Formats: sequence, structure tokens, C-alpha cells
Amino acid sequence: MTDLGRAVDRIAELGARPTDLVTLWTGMNEVLRRAVPHYTAPCSYTLDPASLLITSHYHPQVTEFPAEWLTSEYYTDDVNLLADVARCPSGLSTLHDATGGDPTGSPRWQANMAMGGDQELILALRSRTGEVWGALGIYREPGRPMFDATEQRFLRAVAPHLADGARRALLVGEATDPESADAPGLLVLSATGEVESRTPGVDLLLADLPGAELGAGRLPTAVRSVAARARDPGRGVAMARVLSTGGAWVVMHGARLDGTTGGRVAVILEPVRPAPINPLLMAAFGLTERERDVTRMVLQGASTAEIAATLTVSAHTVQQHLKSIFDKTGVRSRRDLVGKVFFAHYEPRMRDNERRVATGRPARGGPANRPGAPAPPSTAGGA
Repeated sequence: MTDLGRAVDRIAELGARPTDLVTLWTGMNEVLRRAVPHYTAPCSYTLDPASLLITSHYHPQVTEFPAEWLTSEYYTDDVNLLADVARCPSGLSTLHDATGGDPTGSPRWQANMAMGGDQELILALRSRTGEVWGALGIYREPGRPMFDATEQRFLRAVAPHLADGARRALLVGEATDPESADAPGLLVLSATGEVESRTPGVDLLLADLPGAELGAGRLPTAVRSVAARARDPGRGVAMARVLSTGGAWVVMHGARLDGTTGGRVAVILEPVRPAPINPLLMAAFGLTERERDVTRMVLQGASTAEIAATLTVSAHTVQQHLKSIFDKTGVRSRRDLVGKVFFAHYEPRMRDNERRVATGRPARGGPANRPGAPAPPSTAGGA
């Protein structure tokens, strides 16, 4: 196996672990440092897959993301923006390629040069099911070779593993420090199947699954099955989707914790719920359901034609919806709409995550101030 092949396997192993974001990014950085040489550390982002807006940023030397960088990302007319790369088929773009080989007119390149960088490669962290959970910004200083085809193939190969890892890390964060009653739950099971630890509220999820006999100390059959499959060394993560007795779907993720056959496993129980951005847009701005759908696609960078095709309406109808949306939100353009939603509901999440990471707490995903979210359970405990 080649060095790059081993690096892909190492990233896959990291992505399969039920861990926090900082641990994921730190382990990834060590692998990328050798596989794809670069200047300083990568900028690691999580994105809300429903809107493609930033929910967190990690760089070991940049603990607080500069406000002017966010303004440039969401208000400046430029190339290589995160949402644009997240939507492109390849999921990867370099600033030099995006500018036809001459990036000197790009505000993004000028900002990079001021920080000592020159080349910029943006990689979307897209899962195999198509959802984008994050992005990486990788940089090289002036005079260094361009990112070549081999390096780009390697990055595309590891992107799905990092996407799954970022998603799982956000779930772990929500489970261990919940902000609402519908947060995920996390169980850690011993090699013999006993519960070693559980997060607040997980018993509510377990009790609603078929076959639950918690009073008798017996976990639901689906949980035990996922845990058993996760102990198989041939699997990175075992997953299952189960319909609860209350009629709601729950997705379970099982992963080994110690890397040995038959060892300890973690099982995350994730209630299937609407994307938080949807009710937020309706509550915060009074948008109708169709206006919400149009807004969500505008946030993702979709054109009028793409919105019309997806919603099966005419371009004229899309423009009428946009006029109403602009009136309700008090903006004059799509770019202003994206900026308003980001700075009202996503920058607070990003800043809170910066404070959480600085104090050793897990990062959270999605927009801040989810409307109608019930309070978290008061049950003490943790994994």
C-alpha cells in the first residue's frame, strides 16, 4: 500500500470514531501535514447542510475568526467561497483555477497574501449521501508547487470520511451537552454489552424503541444489534434506522472505541427531525413555507433557474417570492439576504462554539436560537 493509501485509511479510522471536533481536526491535521504539504494549519469548518452556512471554525492559531473574514465570505463578490465549492460537482476548487491562473484581482487572494499565503484549496466535506457537513481551507506560501492531481485525488478520497466524522462529532457534542429535549443520546457499552455511561435524556429515546425493557436492564434489540455489528473490525461504523413506538424515526450510529474486536462501543441515537433552519426562517421573518424553501436555496447559492426547476414553478414565480422575501427581511439582494441570515443566526453559533472549544466543551451544529426547541432535560450524567 502506498503512503497516500495508508493516509486515507488513517483518515477513515479517525472519521469513524465517536469523538469531539477538536480531536477529529487535530488528528486530521497530523495526517494532512505529511500527505499534502501546506502552509500553517488548515482552516477546518463545519457547515449546516441545510443552508451551507458556517457553524464552526477551527485553527490552532486562530481561536477567534476575524470579523472581516466573515464579512468578505458573505458580502464580497469573489470566487472560491465555501458555499460555491460545496455546491460544485467536484467538491474541490483552488483559487488559482477559479481565477484562470491569475488570482491577483481576488480580494480573497489579497487577504491570503497579507497572512503569508498564496495558494488556497477549498475542499467540501461531502458525505456519500450528498450532504455537506464541513469544508477545509488548505494554503501554500508563495513559490511553492501547485496542488497537483494526485494530492487533489487524495483529498477527494478522504472528504466523505471527514464529512461523516464531522457529523458524528456534532452529534456527540449535542448528546453530551444538550441544548434541547430532542437532542441525540449517547451510550457507551462494555465488551459484554453492559451500559458503562449514558448522556442526559437517552433513556427517553431508548424507552420509545421496540423491545425496550429498561426496568429489566435490557436494551432494545436494535441497539444491541448495532453494537454487535460495530464490534466487527471490518466495519467502520454500523448504522440502523428504526421506527419508534411513537411513530418517529431514530437513526443509530455504532462505533468501536478501543480499536479491538469485541471491545467497547459507543451508540449514538439521533432523532430524525426537520432541519432547524426551516422553522427558524418562518418564525424569525414570518416567511411562508414556499418562501422558506426559496430562501434556503438562496442560502445555498442556487440560481433562479435552479430554484424554479427544484420547486417546479416558473422563474417569474421565483422572482415574486424573492420580492416578498426581500420585503419581509428588509434586504435588497440575495447577497444581503445570505448575510442577514448568517449574522443573525449562524455567527452567534460560531462565536459560541469558539468559546466552548476554548473551555473544553463540545461544539454544536445548526443555527443558534432554534425556535420552539424544548428545554433540555435536567437529568444529570454524561458519557
